[in-house]
Amino acid sequence: MIEVGRICVKIAGRDAGKRCVVIDVLDSKFVLIDGQTRRRKCNMLHLEPLAQTVKISKGASRDKIVSAFKDLGIELREKKSKKPAAKPKKVRKVKPKATKPVKQKVVAKPVEKKTEEVPVSKPAEPKTIPKKKAVKKVVKKE
Repeated sequence: MIEVGRICVKIAGRDAGKRCVVIDVLDSKFVLIDGQTRRRKCNMLHLEPLAQTVKISKGASRDKIVSAFKDLGIELREKKSKKPAAKPKKVRKVKPKATKPVKQKVVAKPVEKKTEEVPVSKPAEPKTIPKKKAVKKVVKKE
């Protein structure tokens, strides 16, 4: 039932509900489609074949498919091919040549002693610990 030139409707996936034409039968499960959908490999179970057919050759170009759909009265969006943008060139950074550092003589400076004023506080009063009372042990003899 599905052969080259058969008009179908996609029933699954991103392009569901859009019409397409079978361009090539790849194997028992997959076909190549194009039309209102993207040109791609598609599972036959995701297609609903219609009674209409178009005379196209196996692996037809996009131009032939557009003209075949115009004959049927179906409009296709024009697909614009993307042109690759120019890649920015990498600018190589040039490091200046390393020069040997000049050793400078280190002159020792006299260190000034800093004196800090310590605040004078009252001497702490010794704490008095109360003496424990002696407890007499009474031993009973039996």
